[in-house]
Amino acid sequence: MSVEHRTVTSVQARKAITKCFNVKRPIFLWGPPGIGKSDVVAEIARDMGALLIDLRLGQMDPTDIRGIPFYNKELGKMDWAPPIDLPDAETASQYPYVVLFMDEMNSAPPAVQSAAYQLVLNRRVGKYRLPDNVVMVAAGNRESDKGVTYRMPTPLSNRFVHSEMKVDFPSWQEWAIKNQIHKDVVGFLTFAKQDLYDFDAKSSSRAFATPRSWTFVSELLADEDLDVATTTDLIAGTVGEGLAVKFMAHRKIASKLPKPEDILSGKATELETKEVSAMYSLVISLCYELKGAIERKVDNKEFHVMADNFFAYMMKNFETELTVMGARIALTTYNLPFQPTKLKNFDEFHNRYGKYILSANG
Repeated sequence: MSVEHRTVTSVQARKAITKCFNVKRPIFLWGPPGIGKSDVVAEIARDMGALLIDLRLGQMDPTDIRGIPFYNKELGKMDWAPPIDLPDAETASQYPYVVLFMDEMNSAPPAVQSAAYQLVLNRRVGKYRLPDNVVMVAAGNRESDKGVTYRMPTPLSNRFVHSEMKVDFPSWQEWAIKNQIHKDVVGFLTFAKQDLYDFDAKSSSRAFATPRSWTFVSELLADEDLDVATTTDLIAGTVGEGLAVKFMAHRKIASKLPKPEDILSGKATELETKEVSAMYSLVISLCYELKGAIERKVDNKEFHVMADNFFAYMMKNFETELTVMGARIALTTYNLPFQPTKLKNFDEFHNRYGKYILSANG
């Protein structure tokens, strides 16, 4: 009989992990493959200014945690060489925190889990002790995901707070935009949210869509240096053939839209193609271009001309949902420094869409 577990989004998982770090309680993050468990931990560590030590326990031997024995000539006894991957006191003292991330824990053989158990239970293994500023988080796939897993010993399981992460499109979209995942990926998935994740443990397919594999697609598109056939082959090998065909059809239409720099400069004011998925890509690319202008430190006057054209173009060419999405990304996600008094179109925009933006952010 299957057991239902309470699940959390990546945003909720972040809050739970941060709380457990604050009270120094180890937490185990469960979830299907490719949904971004490692990314959540890495972002928390980065925001804390912490040193992240990522241990892939499924690829380790017990001695990688326990250390190896050697004959100590000075003591005339058998001694233990401490593991090199675990932080010593000197290294730990250079950071406010050290995040010890034990990934693939339940994919590790029982002997490795046993060594990790000592570390989690006592914050020590053999003669080695974890420095006081080390916090611990583990992660693994569920047994139902049909990966290589071992049942976690009950005493080890009882030492963790457990949280199961689920795929959540709004959380992924927020992360993707902040990390500037390729505009066509974000645009396509904003239109076809169900295609963000299609993992089926019973399927024999080698390639399937997950947040992780869509990140791979974004990386493949970064340089735009491949022909269409090769690009399609690579994307099919990343998210599956069916999605690759759909995605490439989306890209073909999106490529015919005005360039974002032409829109923001005022050269382009019309939109002939009204294909919705392509329009999502255009909204994302406009926001990326505005953010890039701030990063390039363009003149304040020039920036506000671009921003004014941004609002004017959306009001003229997009339906309410797309317009509100673009404004929300620019105002909330990127917190772009708009000064309403320098924008000719801002009052009209606020009167027409202000209540929707407040509702979306609420």
